[in-house]
Amino acid sequence: MREQIVTESFDSQLEALSHVERRRLLVALLKATRNDGTPIDATEIESDADVSELSIRMAHVHLPKLTGDGYVDAATNGSSRSLDRVTVGPRFDRIRPLLELLDANSGQLPDDWR
Repeated sequence: MREQIVTESFDSQLEALSHVERRRLLVALLKATRNDGTPIDATEIESDADVSELSIRMAHVHLPKLTGDGYVDAATNGSSRSLDRVTVGPRFDRIRPLLELLDANSGQLPDDWR
């Protein structure tokens, strides 16, 4: 029996990166994995929004999208996700090469990429 290899489509990876707050969160996780892998607080990423607004968007839009894709894991606290305990998800390594490419070439990308 042959083992089936599951790959992400490039379009699905770009969709995950289509919002600046998701890009910032994923790059922050990339950098955390380069250090010690300590969980990050999703509300401490750079944002034009205030902490309350960012917290709502993370909890209701961005984290559900990224956890559904398997790129992040947000610890649950009762019925809600803990925004301060975000770690890489089981499929993070599938988007890692694209994140590394973007991060390594950030000086050549438009300022609003991140």
